[in-house]
Amino acid sequence: MELTDRNAQWRDELRYSMSNKERTEIARVKMNELDGEYRSHNSEEVNQGLTKEQALLEAKRCLDCPNPGCMTGCPVGINIPSFIKNIERGEFLNAAKVLKMTSALPAVCGRVCPQEKQCESQCIHLKMKKPAVAIGYLERFAADYERESGNISLPELAPKNGIKVAVVGSGPAGLSFAGDMAKKGYDVTVFEALHEIGGVLKYGIPEFRLPNSIVDVEINNLEKMGVKFMKDTIVGKTLSFDDIKAQGFKGMFVASGAGLPNFMNIEGENLIGVMSSNEYLTRVNLMGAAKDEFDTPVLKGKRVAVIGGGNTSMDSVRTAKRLGADLAMIVYRRSEDEMPARKEEVKHAKEEGVEFRTLHNPIKYIGDEKGRVKQMLLQKMELGEPDEKGRRRPVAIPGATELVDVDTVIVSIGVSPNPLIPRSIDGLEVSQKGTIVVGDNMQSTIPMIFAGGDIVRGGATVILAMGDGRKAAAEMDSYLKNS
Repeated sequence: MELTDRNAQWRDELRYSMSNKERTEIARVKMNELDGEYRSHNSEEVNQGLTKEQALLEAKRCLDCPNPGCMTGCPVGINIPSFIKNIERGEFLNAAKVLKMTSALPAVCGRVCPQEKQCESQCIHLKMKKPAVAIGYLERFAADYERESGNISLPELAPKNGIKVAVVGSGPAGLSFAGDMAKKGYDVTVFEALHEIGGVLKYGIPEFRLPNSIVDVEINNLEKMGVKFMKDTIVGKTLSFDDIKAQGFKGMFVASGAGLPNFMNIEGENLIGVMSSNEYLTRVNLMGAAKDEFDTPVLKGKRVAVIGGGNTSMDSVRTAKRLGADLAMIVYRRSEDEMPARKEEVKHAKEEGVEFRTLHNPIKYIGDEKGRVKQMLLQKMELGEPDEKGRRRPVAIPGATELVDVDTVIVSIGVSPNPLIPRSIDGLEVSQKGTIVVGDNMQSTIPMIFAGGDIVRGGATVILAMGDGRKAAAEMDSYLKNS
């Protein structure tokens, strides 16, 4: 019996087993977490997941809406009521199967996606002034249960059609695209410039938030589906677009991300000890700088300032704490309410002893006689009128500055697209910001090239990148069938 049919068959039984009023009175589950002081000295995963009992109870909170708003908020279109109702009746493996129908990385999404701004933000509970159903926690539970049970299933695959498609980049957009194209019967090869598969999931997100072992299992599942991975291959340098065409590939999806860090261009940014969050996190997460068995160097400052207020900023400052910083601080030019970071990440950072200096902005770094940063000059700010995104603009308070001692500064104010591929392909339209220009169908000015994720968006979330990958797969499939 199909999972959707099973859900329909048992819908009334579940609905009448408990009234909607009773369901809304159940308190939202709280995530089990490691103690803040303990975890700030190691790389163990902070969130420990839900117990079976917690998941069963939280699943009862879902009202199984006739027109589920939660699904409209999910960029990859997960059938949320179906997977949750499978959890409610104890069919955890079926819940995981439902997730895999549309998501190539459910265990990843359950950990790092901002569900509170997406699926959960559309939950009907919010209209009743109740907390949303913990969709993200339940997604993680189902994916983890399947992995830990050893009964990992693969989605249904169409017969092989013999058509080769290439994917550039193995981050969330590339992996999502690869999974969907493999389901459709294509011969998929993913080209990755680095020595590890996973892109930003590996180099950008610390293990205390997303363990590499979790990412590896998801990648292994794609390999079992027939996806091939080529590491240490730089498309645009070691392998050209013409080379890819010569190898018989009929379509190419560019998902090379946004790995070029932005800086503020202020005095002292070239001092020793001032670096980008990309470099800092890559050295630690991908190159093992925090582990004794690796020789990768990294600055382990005692007074570390991270400039910015996004999730990458939180990852950086919490990493600095784990590397032994006595003082690890966030410096952000707006107030905490304007921070783009997830509330959970801010909460975790505070619990781990991170200091927040909001309404401050660095205007100069000062070095010692050896050229290493020793101080930063902060401009005090206040909030003015809202900007085009609705956030109140930070305005400098004349004459209000503060000098702060630091020995390491990590700049985390955004990224720009990787310029290598756009520059290496003649005829590919690129925006002034360096992003690849695509139409609504994710197709570029070169018909066989589609693109998505940060190389198109300039910087976004894991789940939005995955949504791009899914859409591009559907559109390329249509293009190739009609070519």
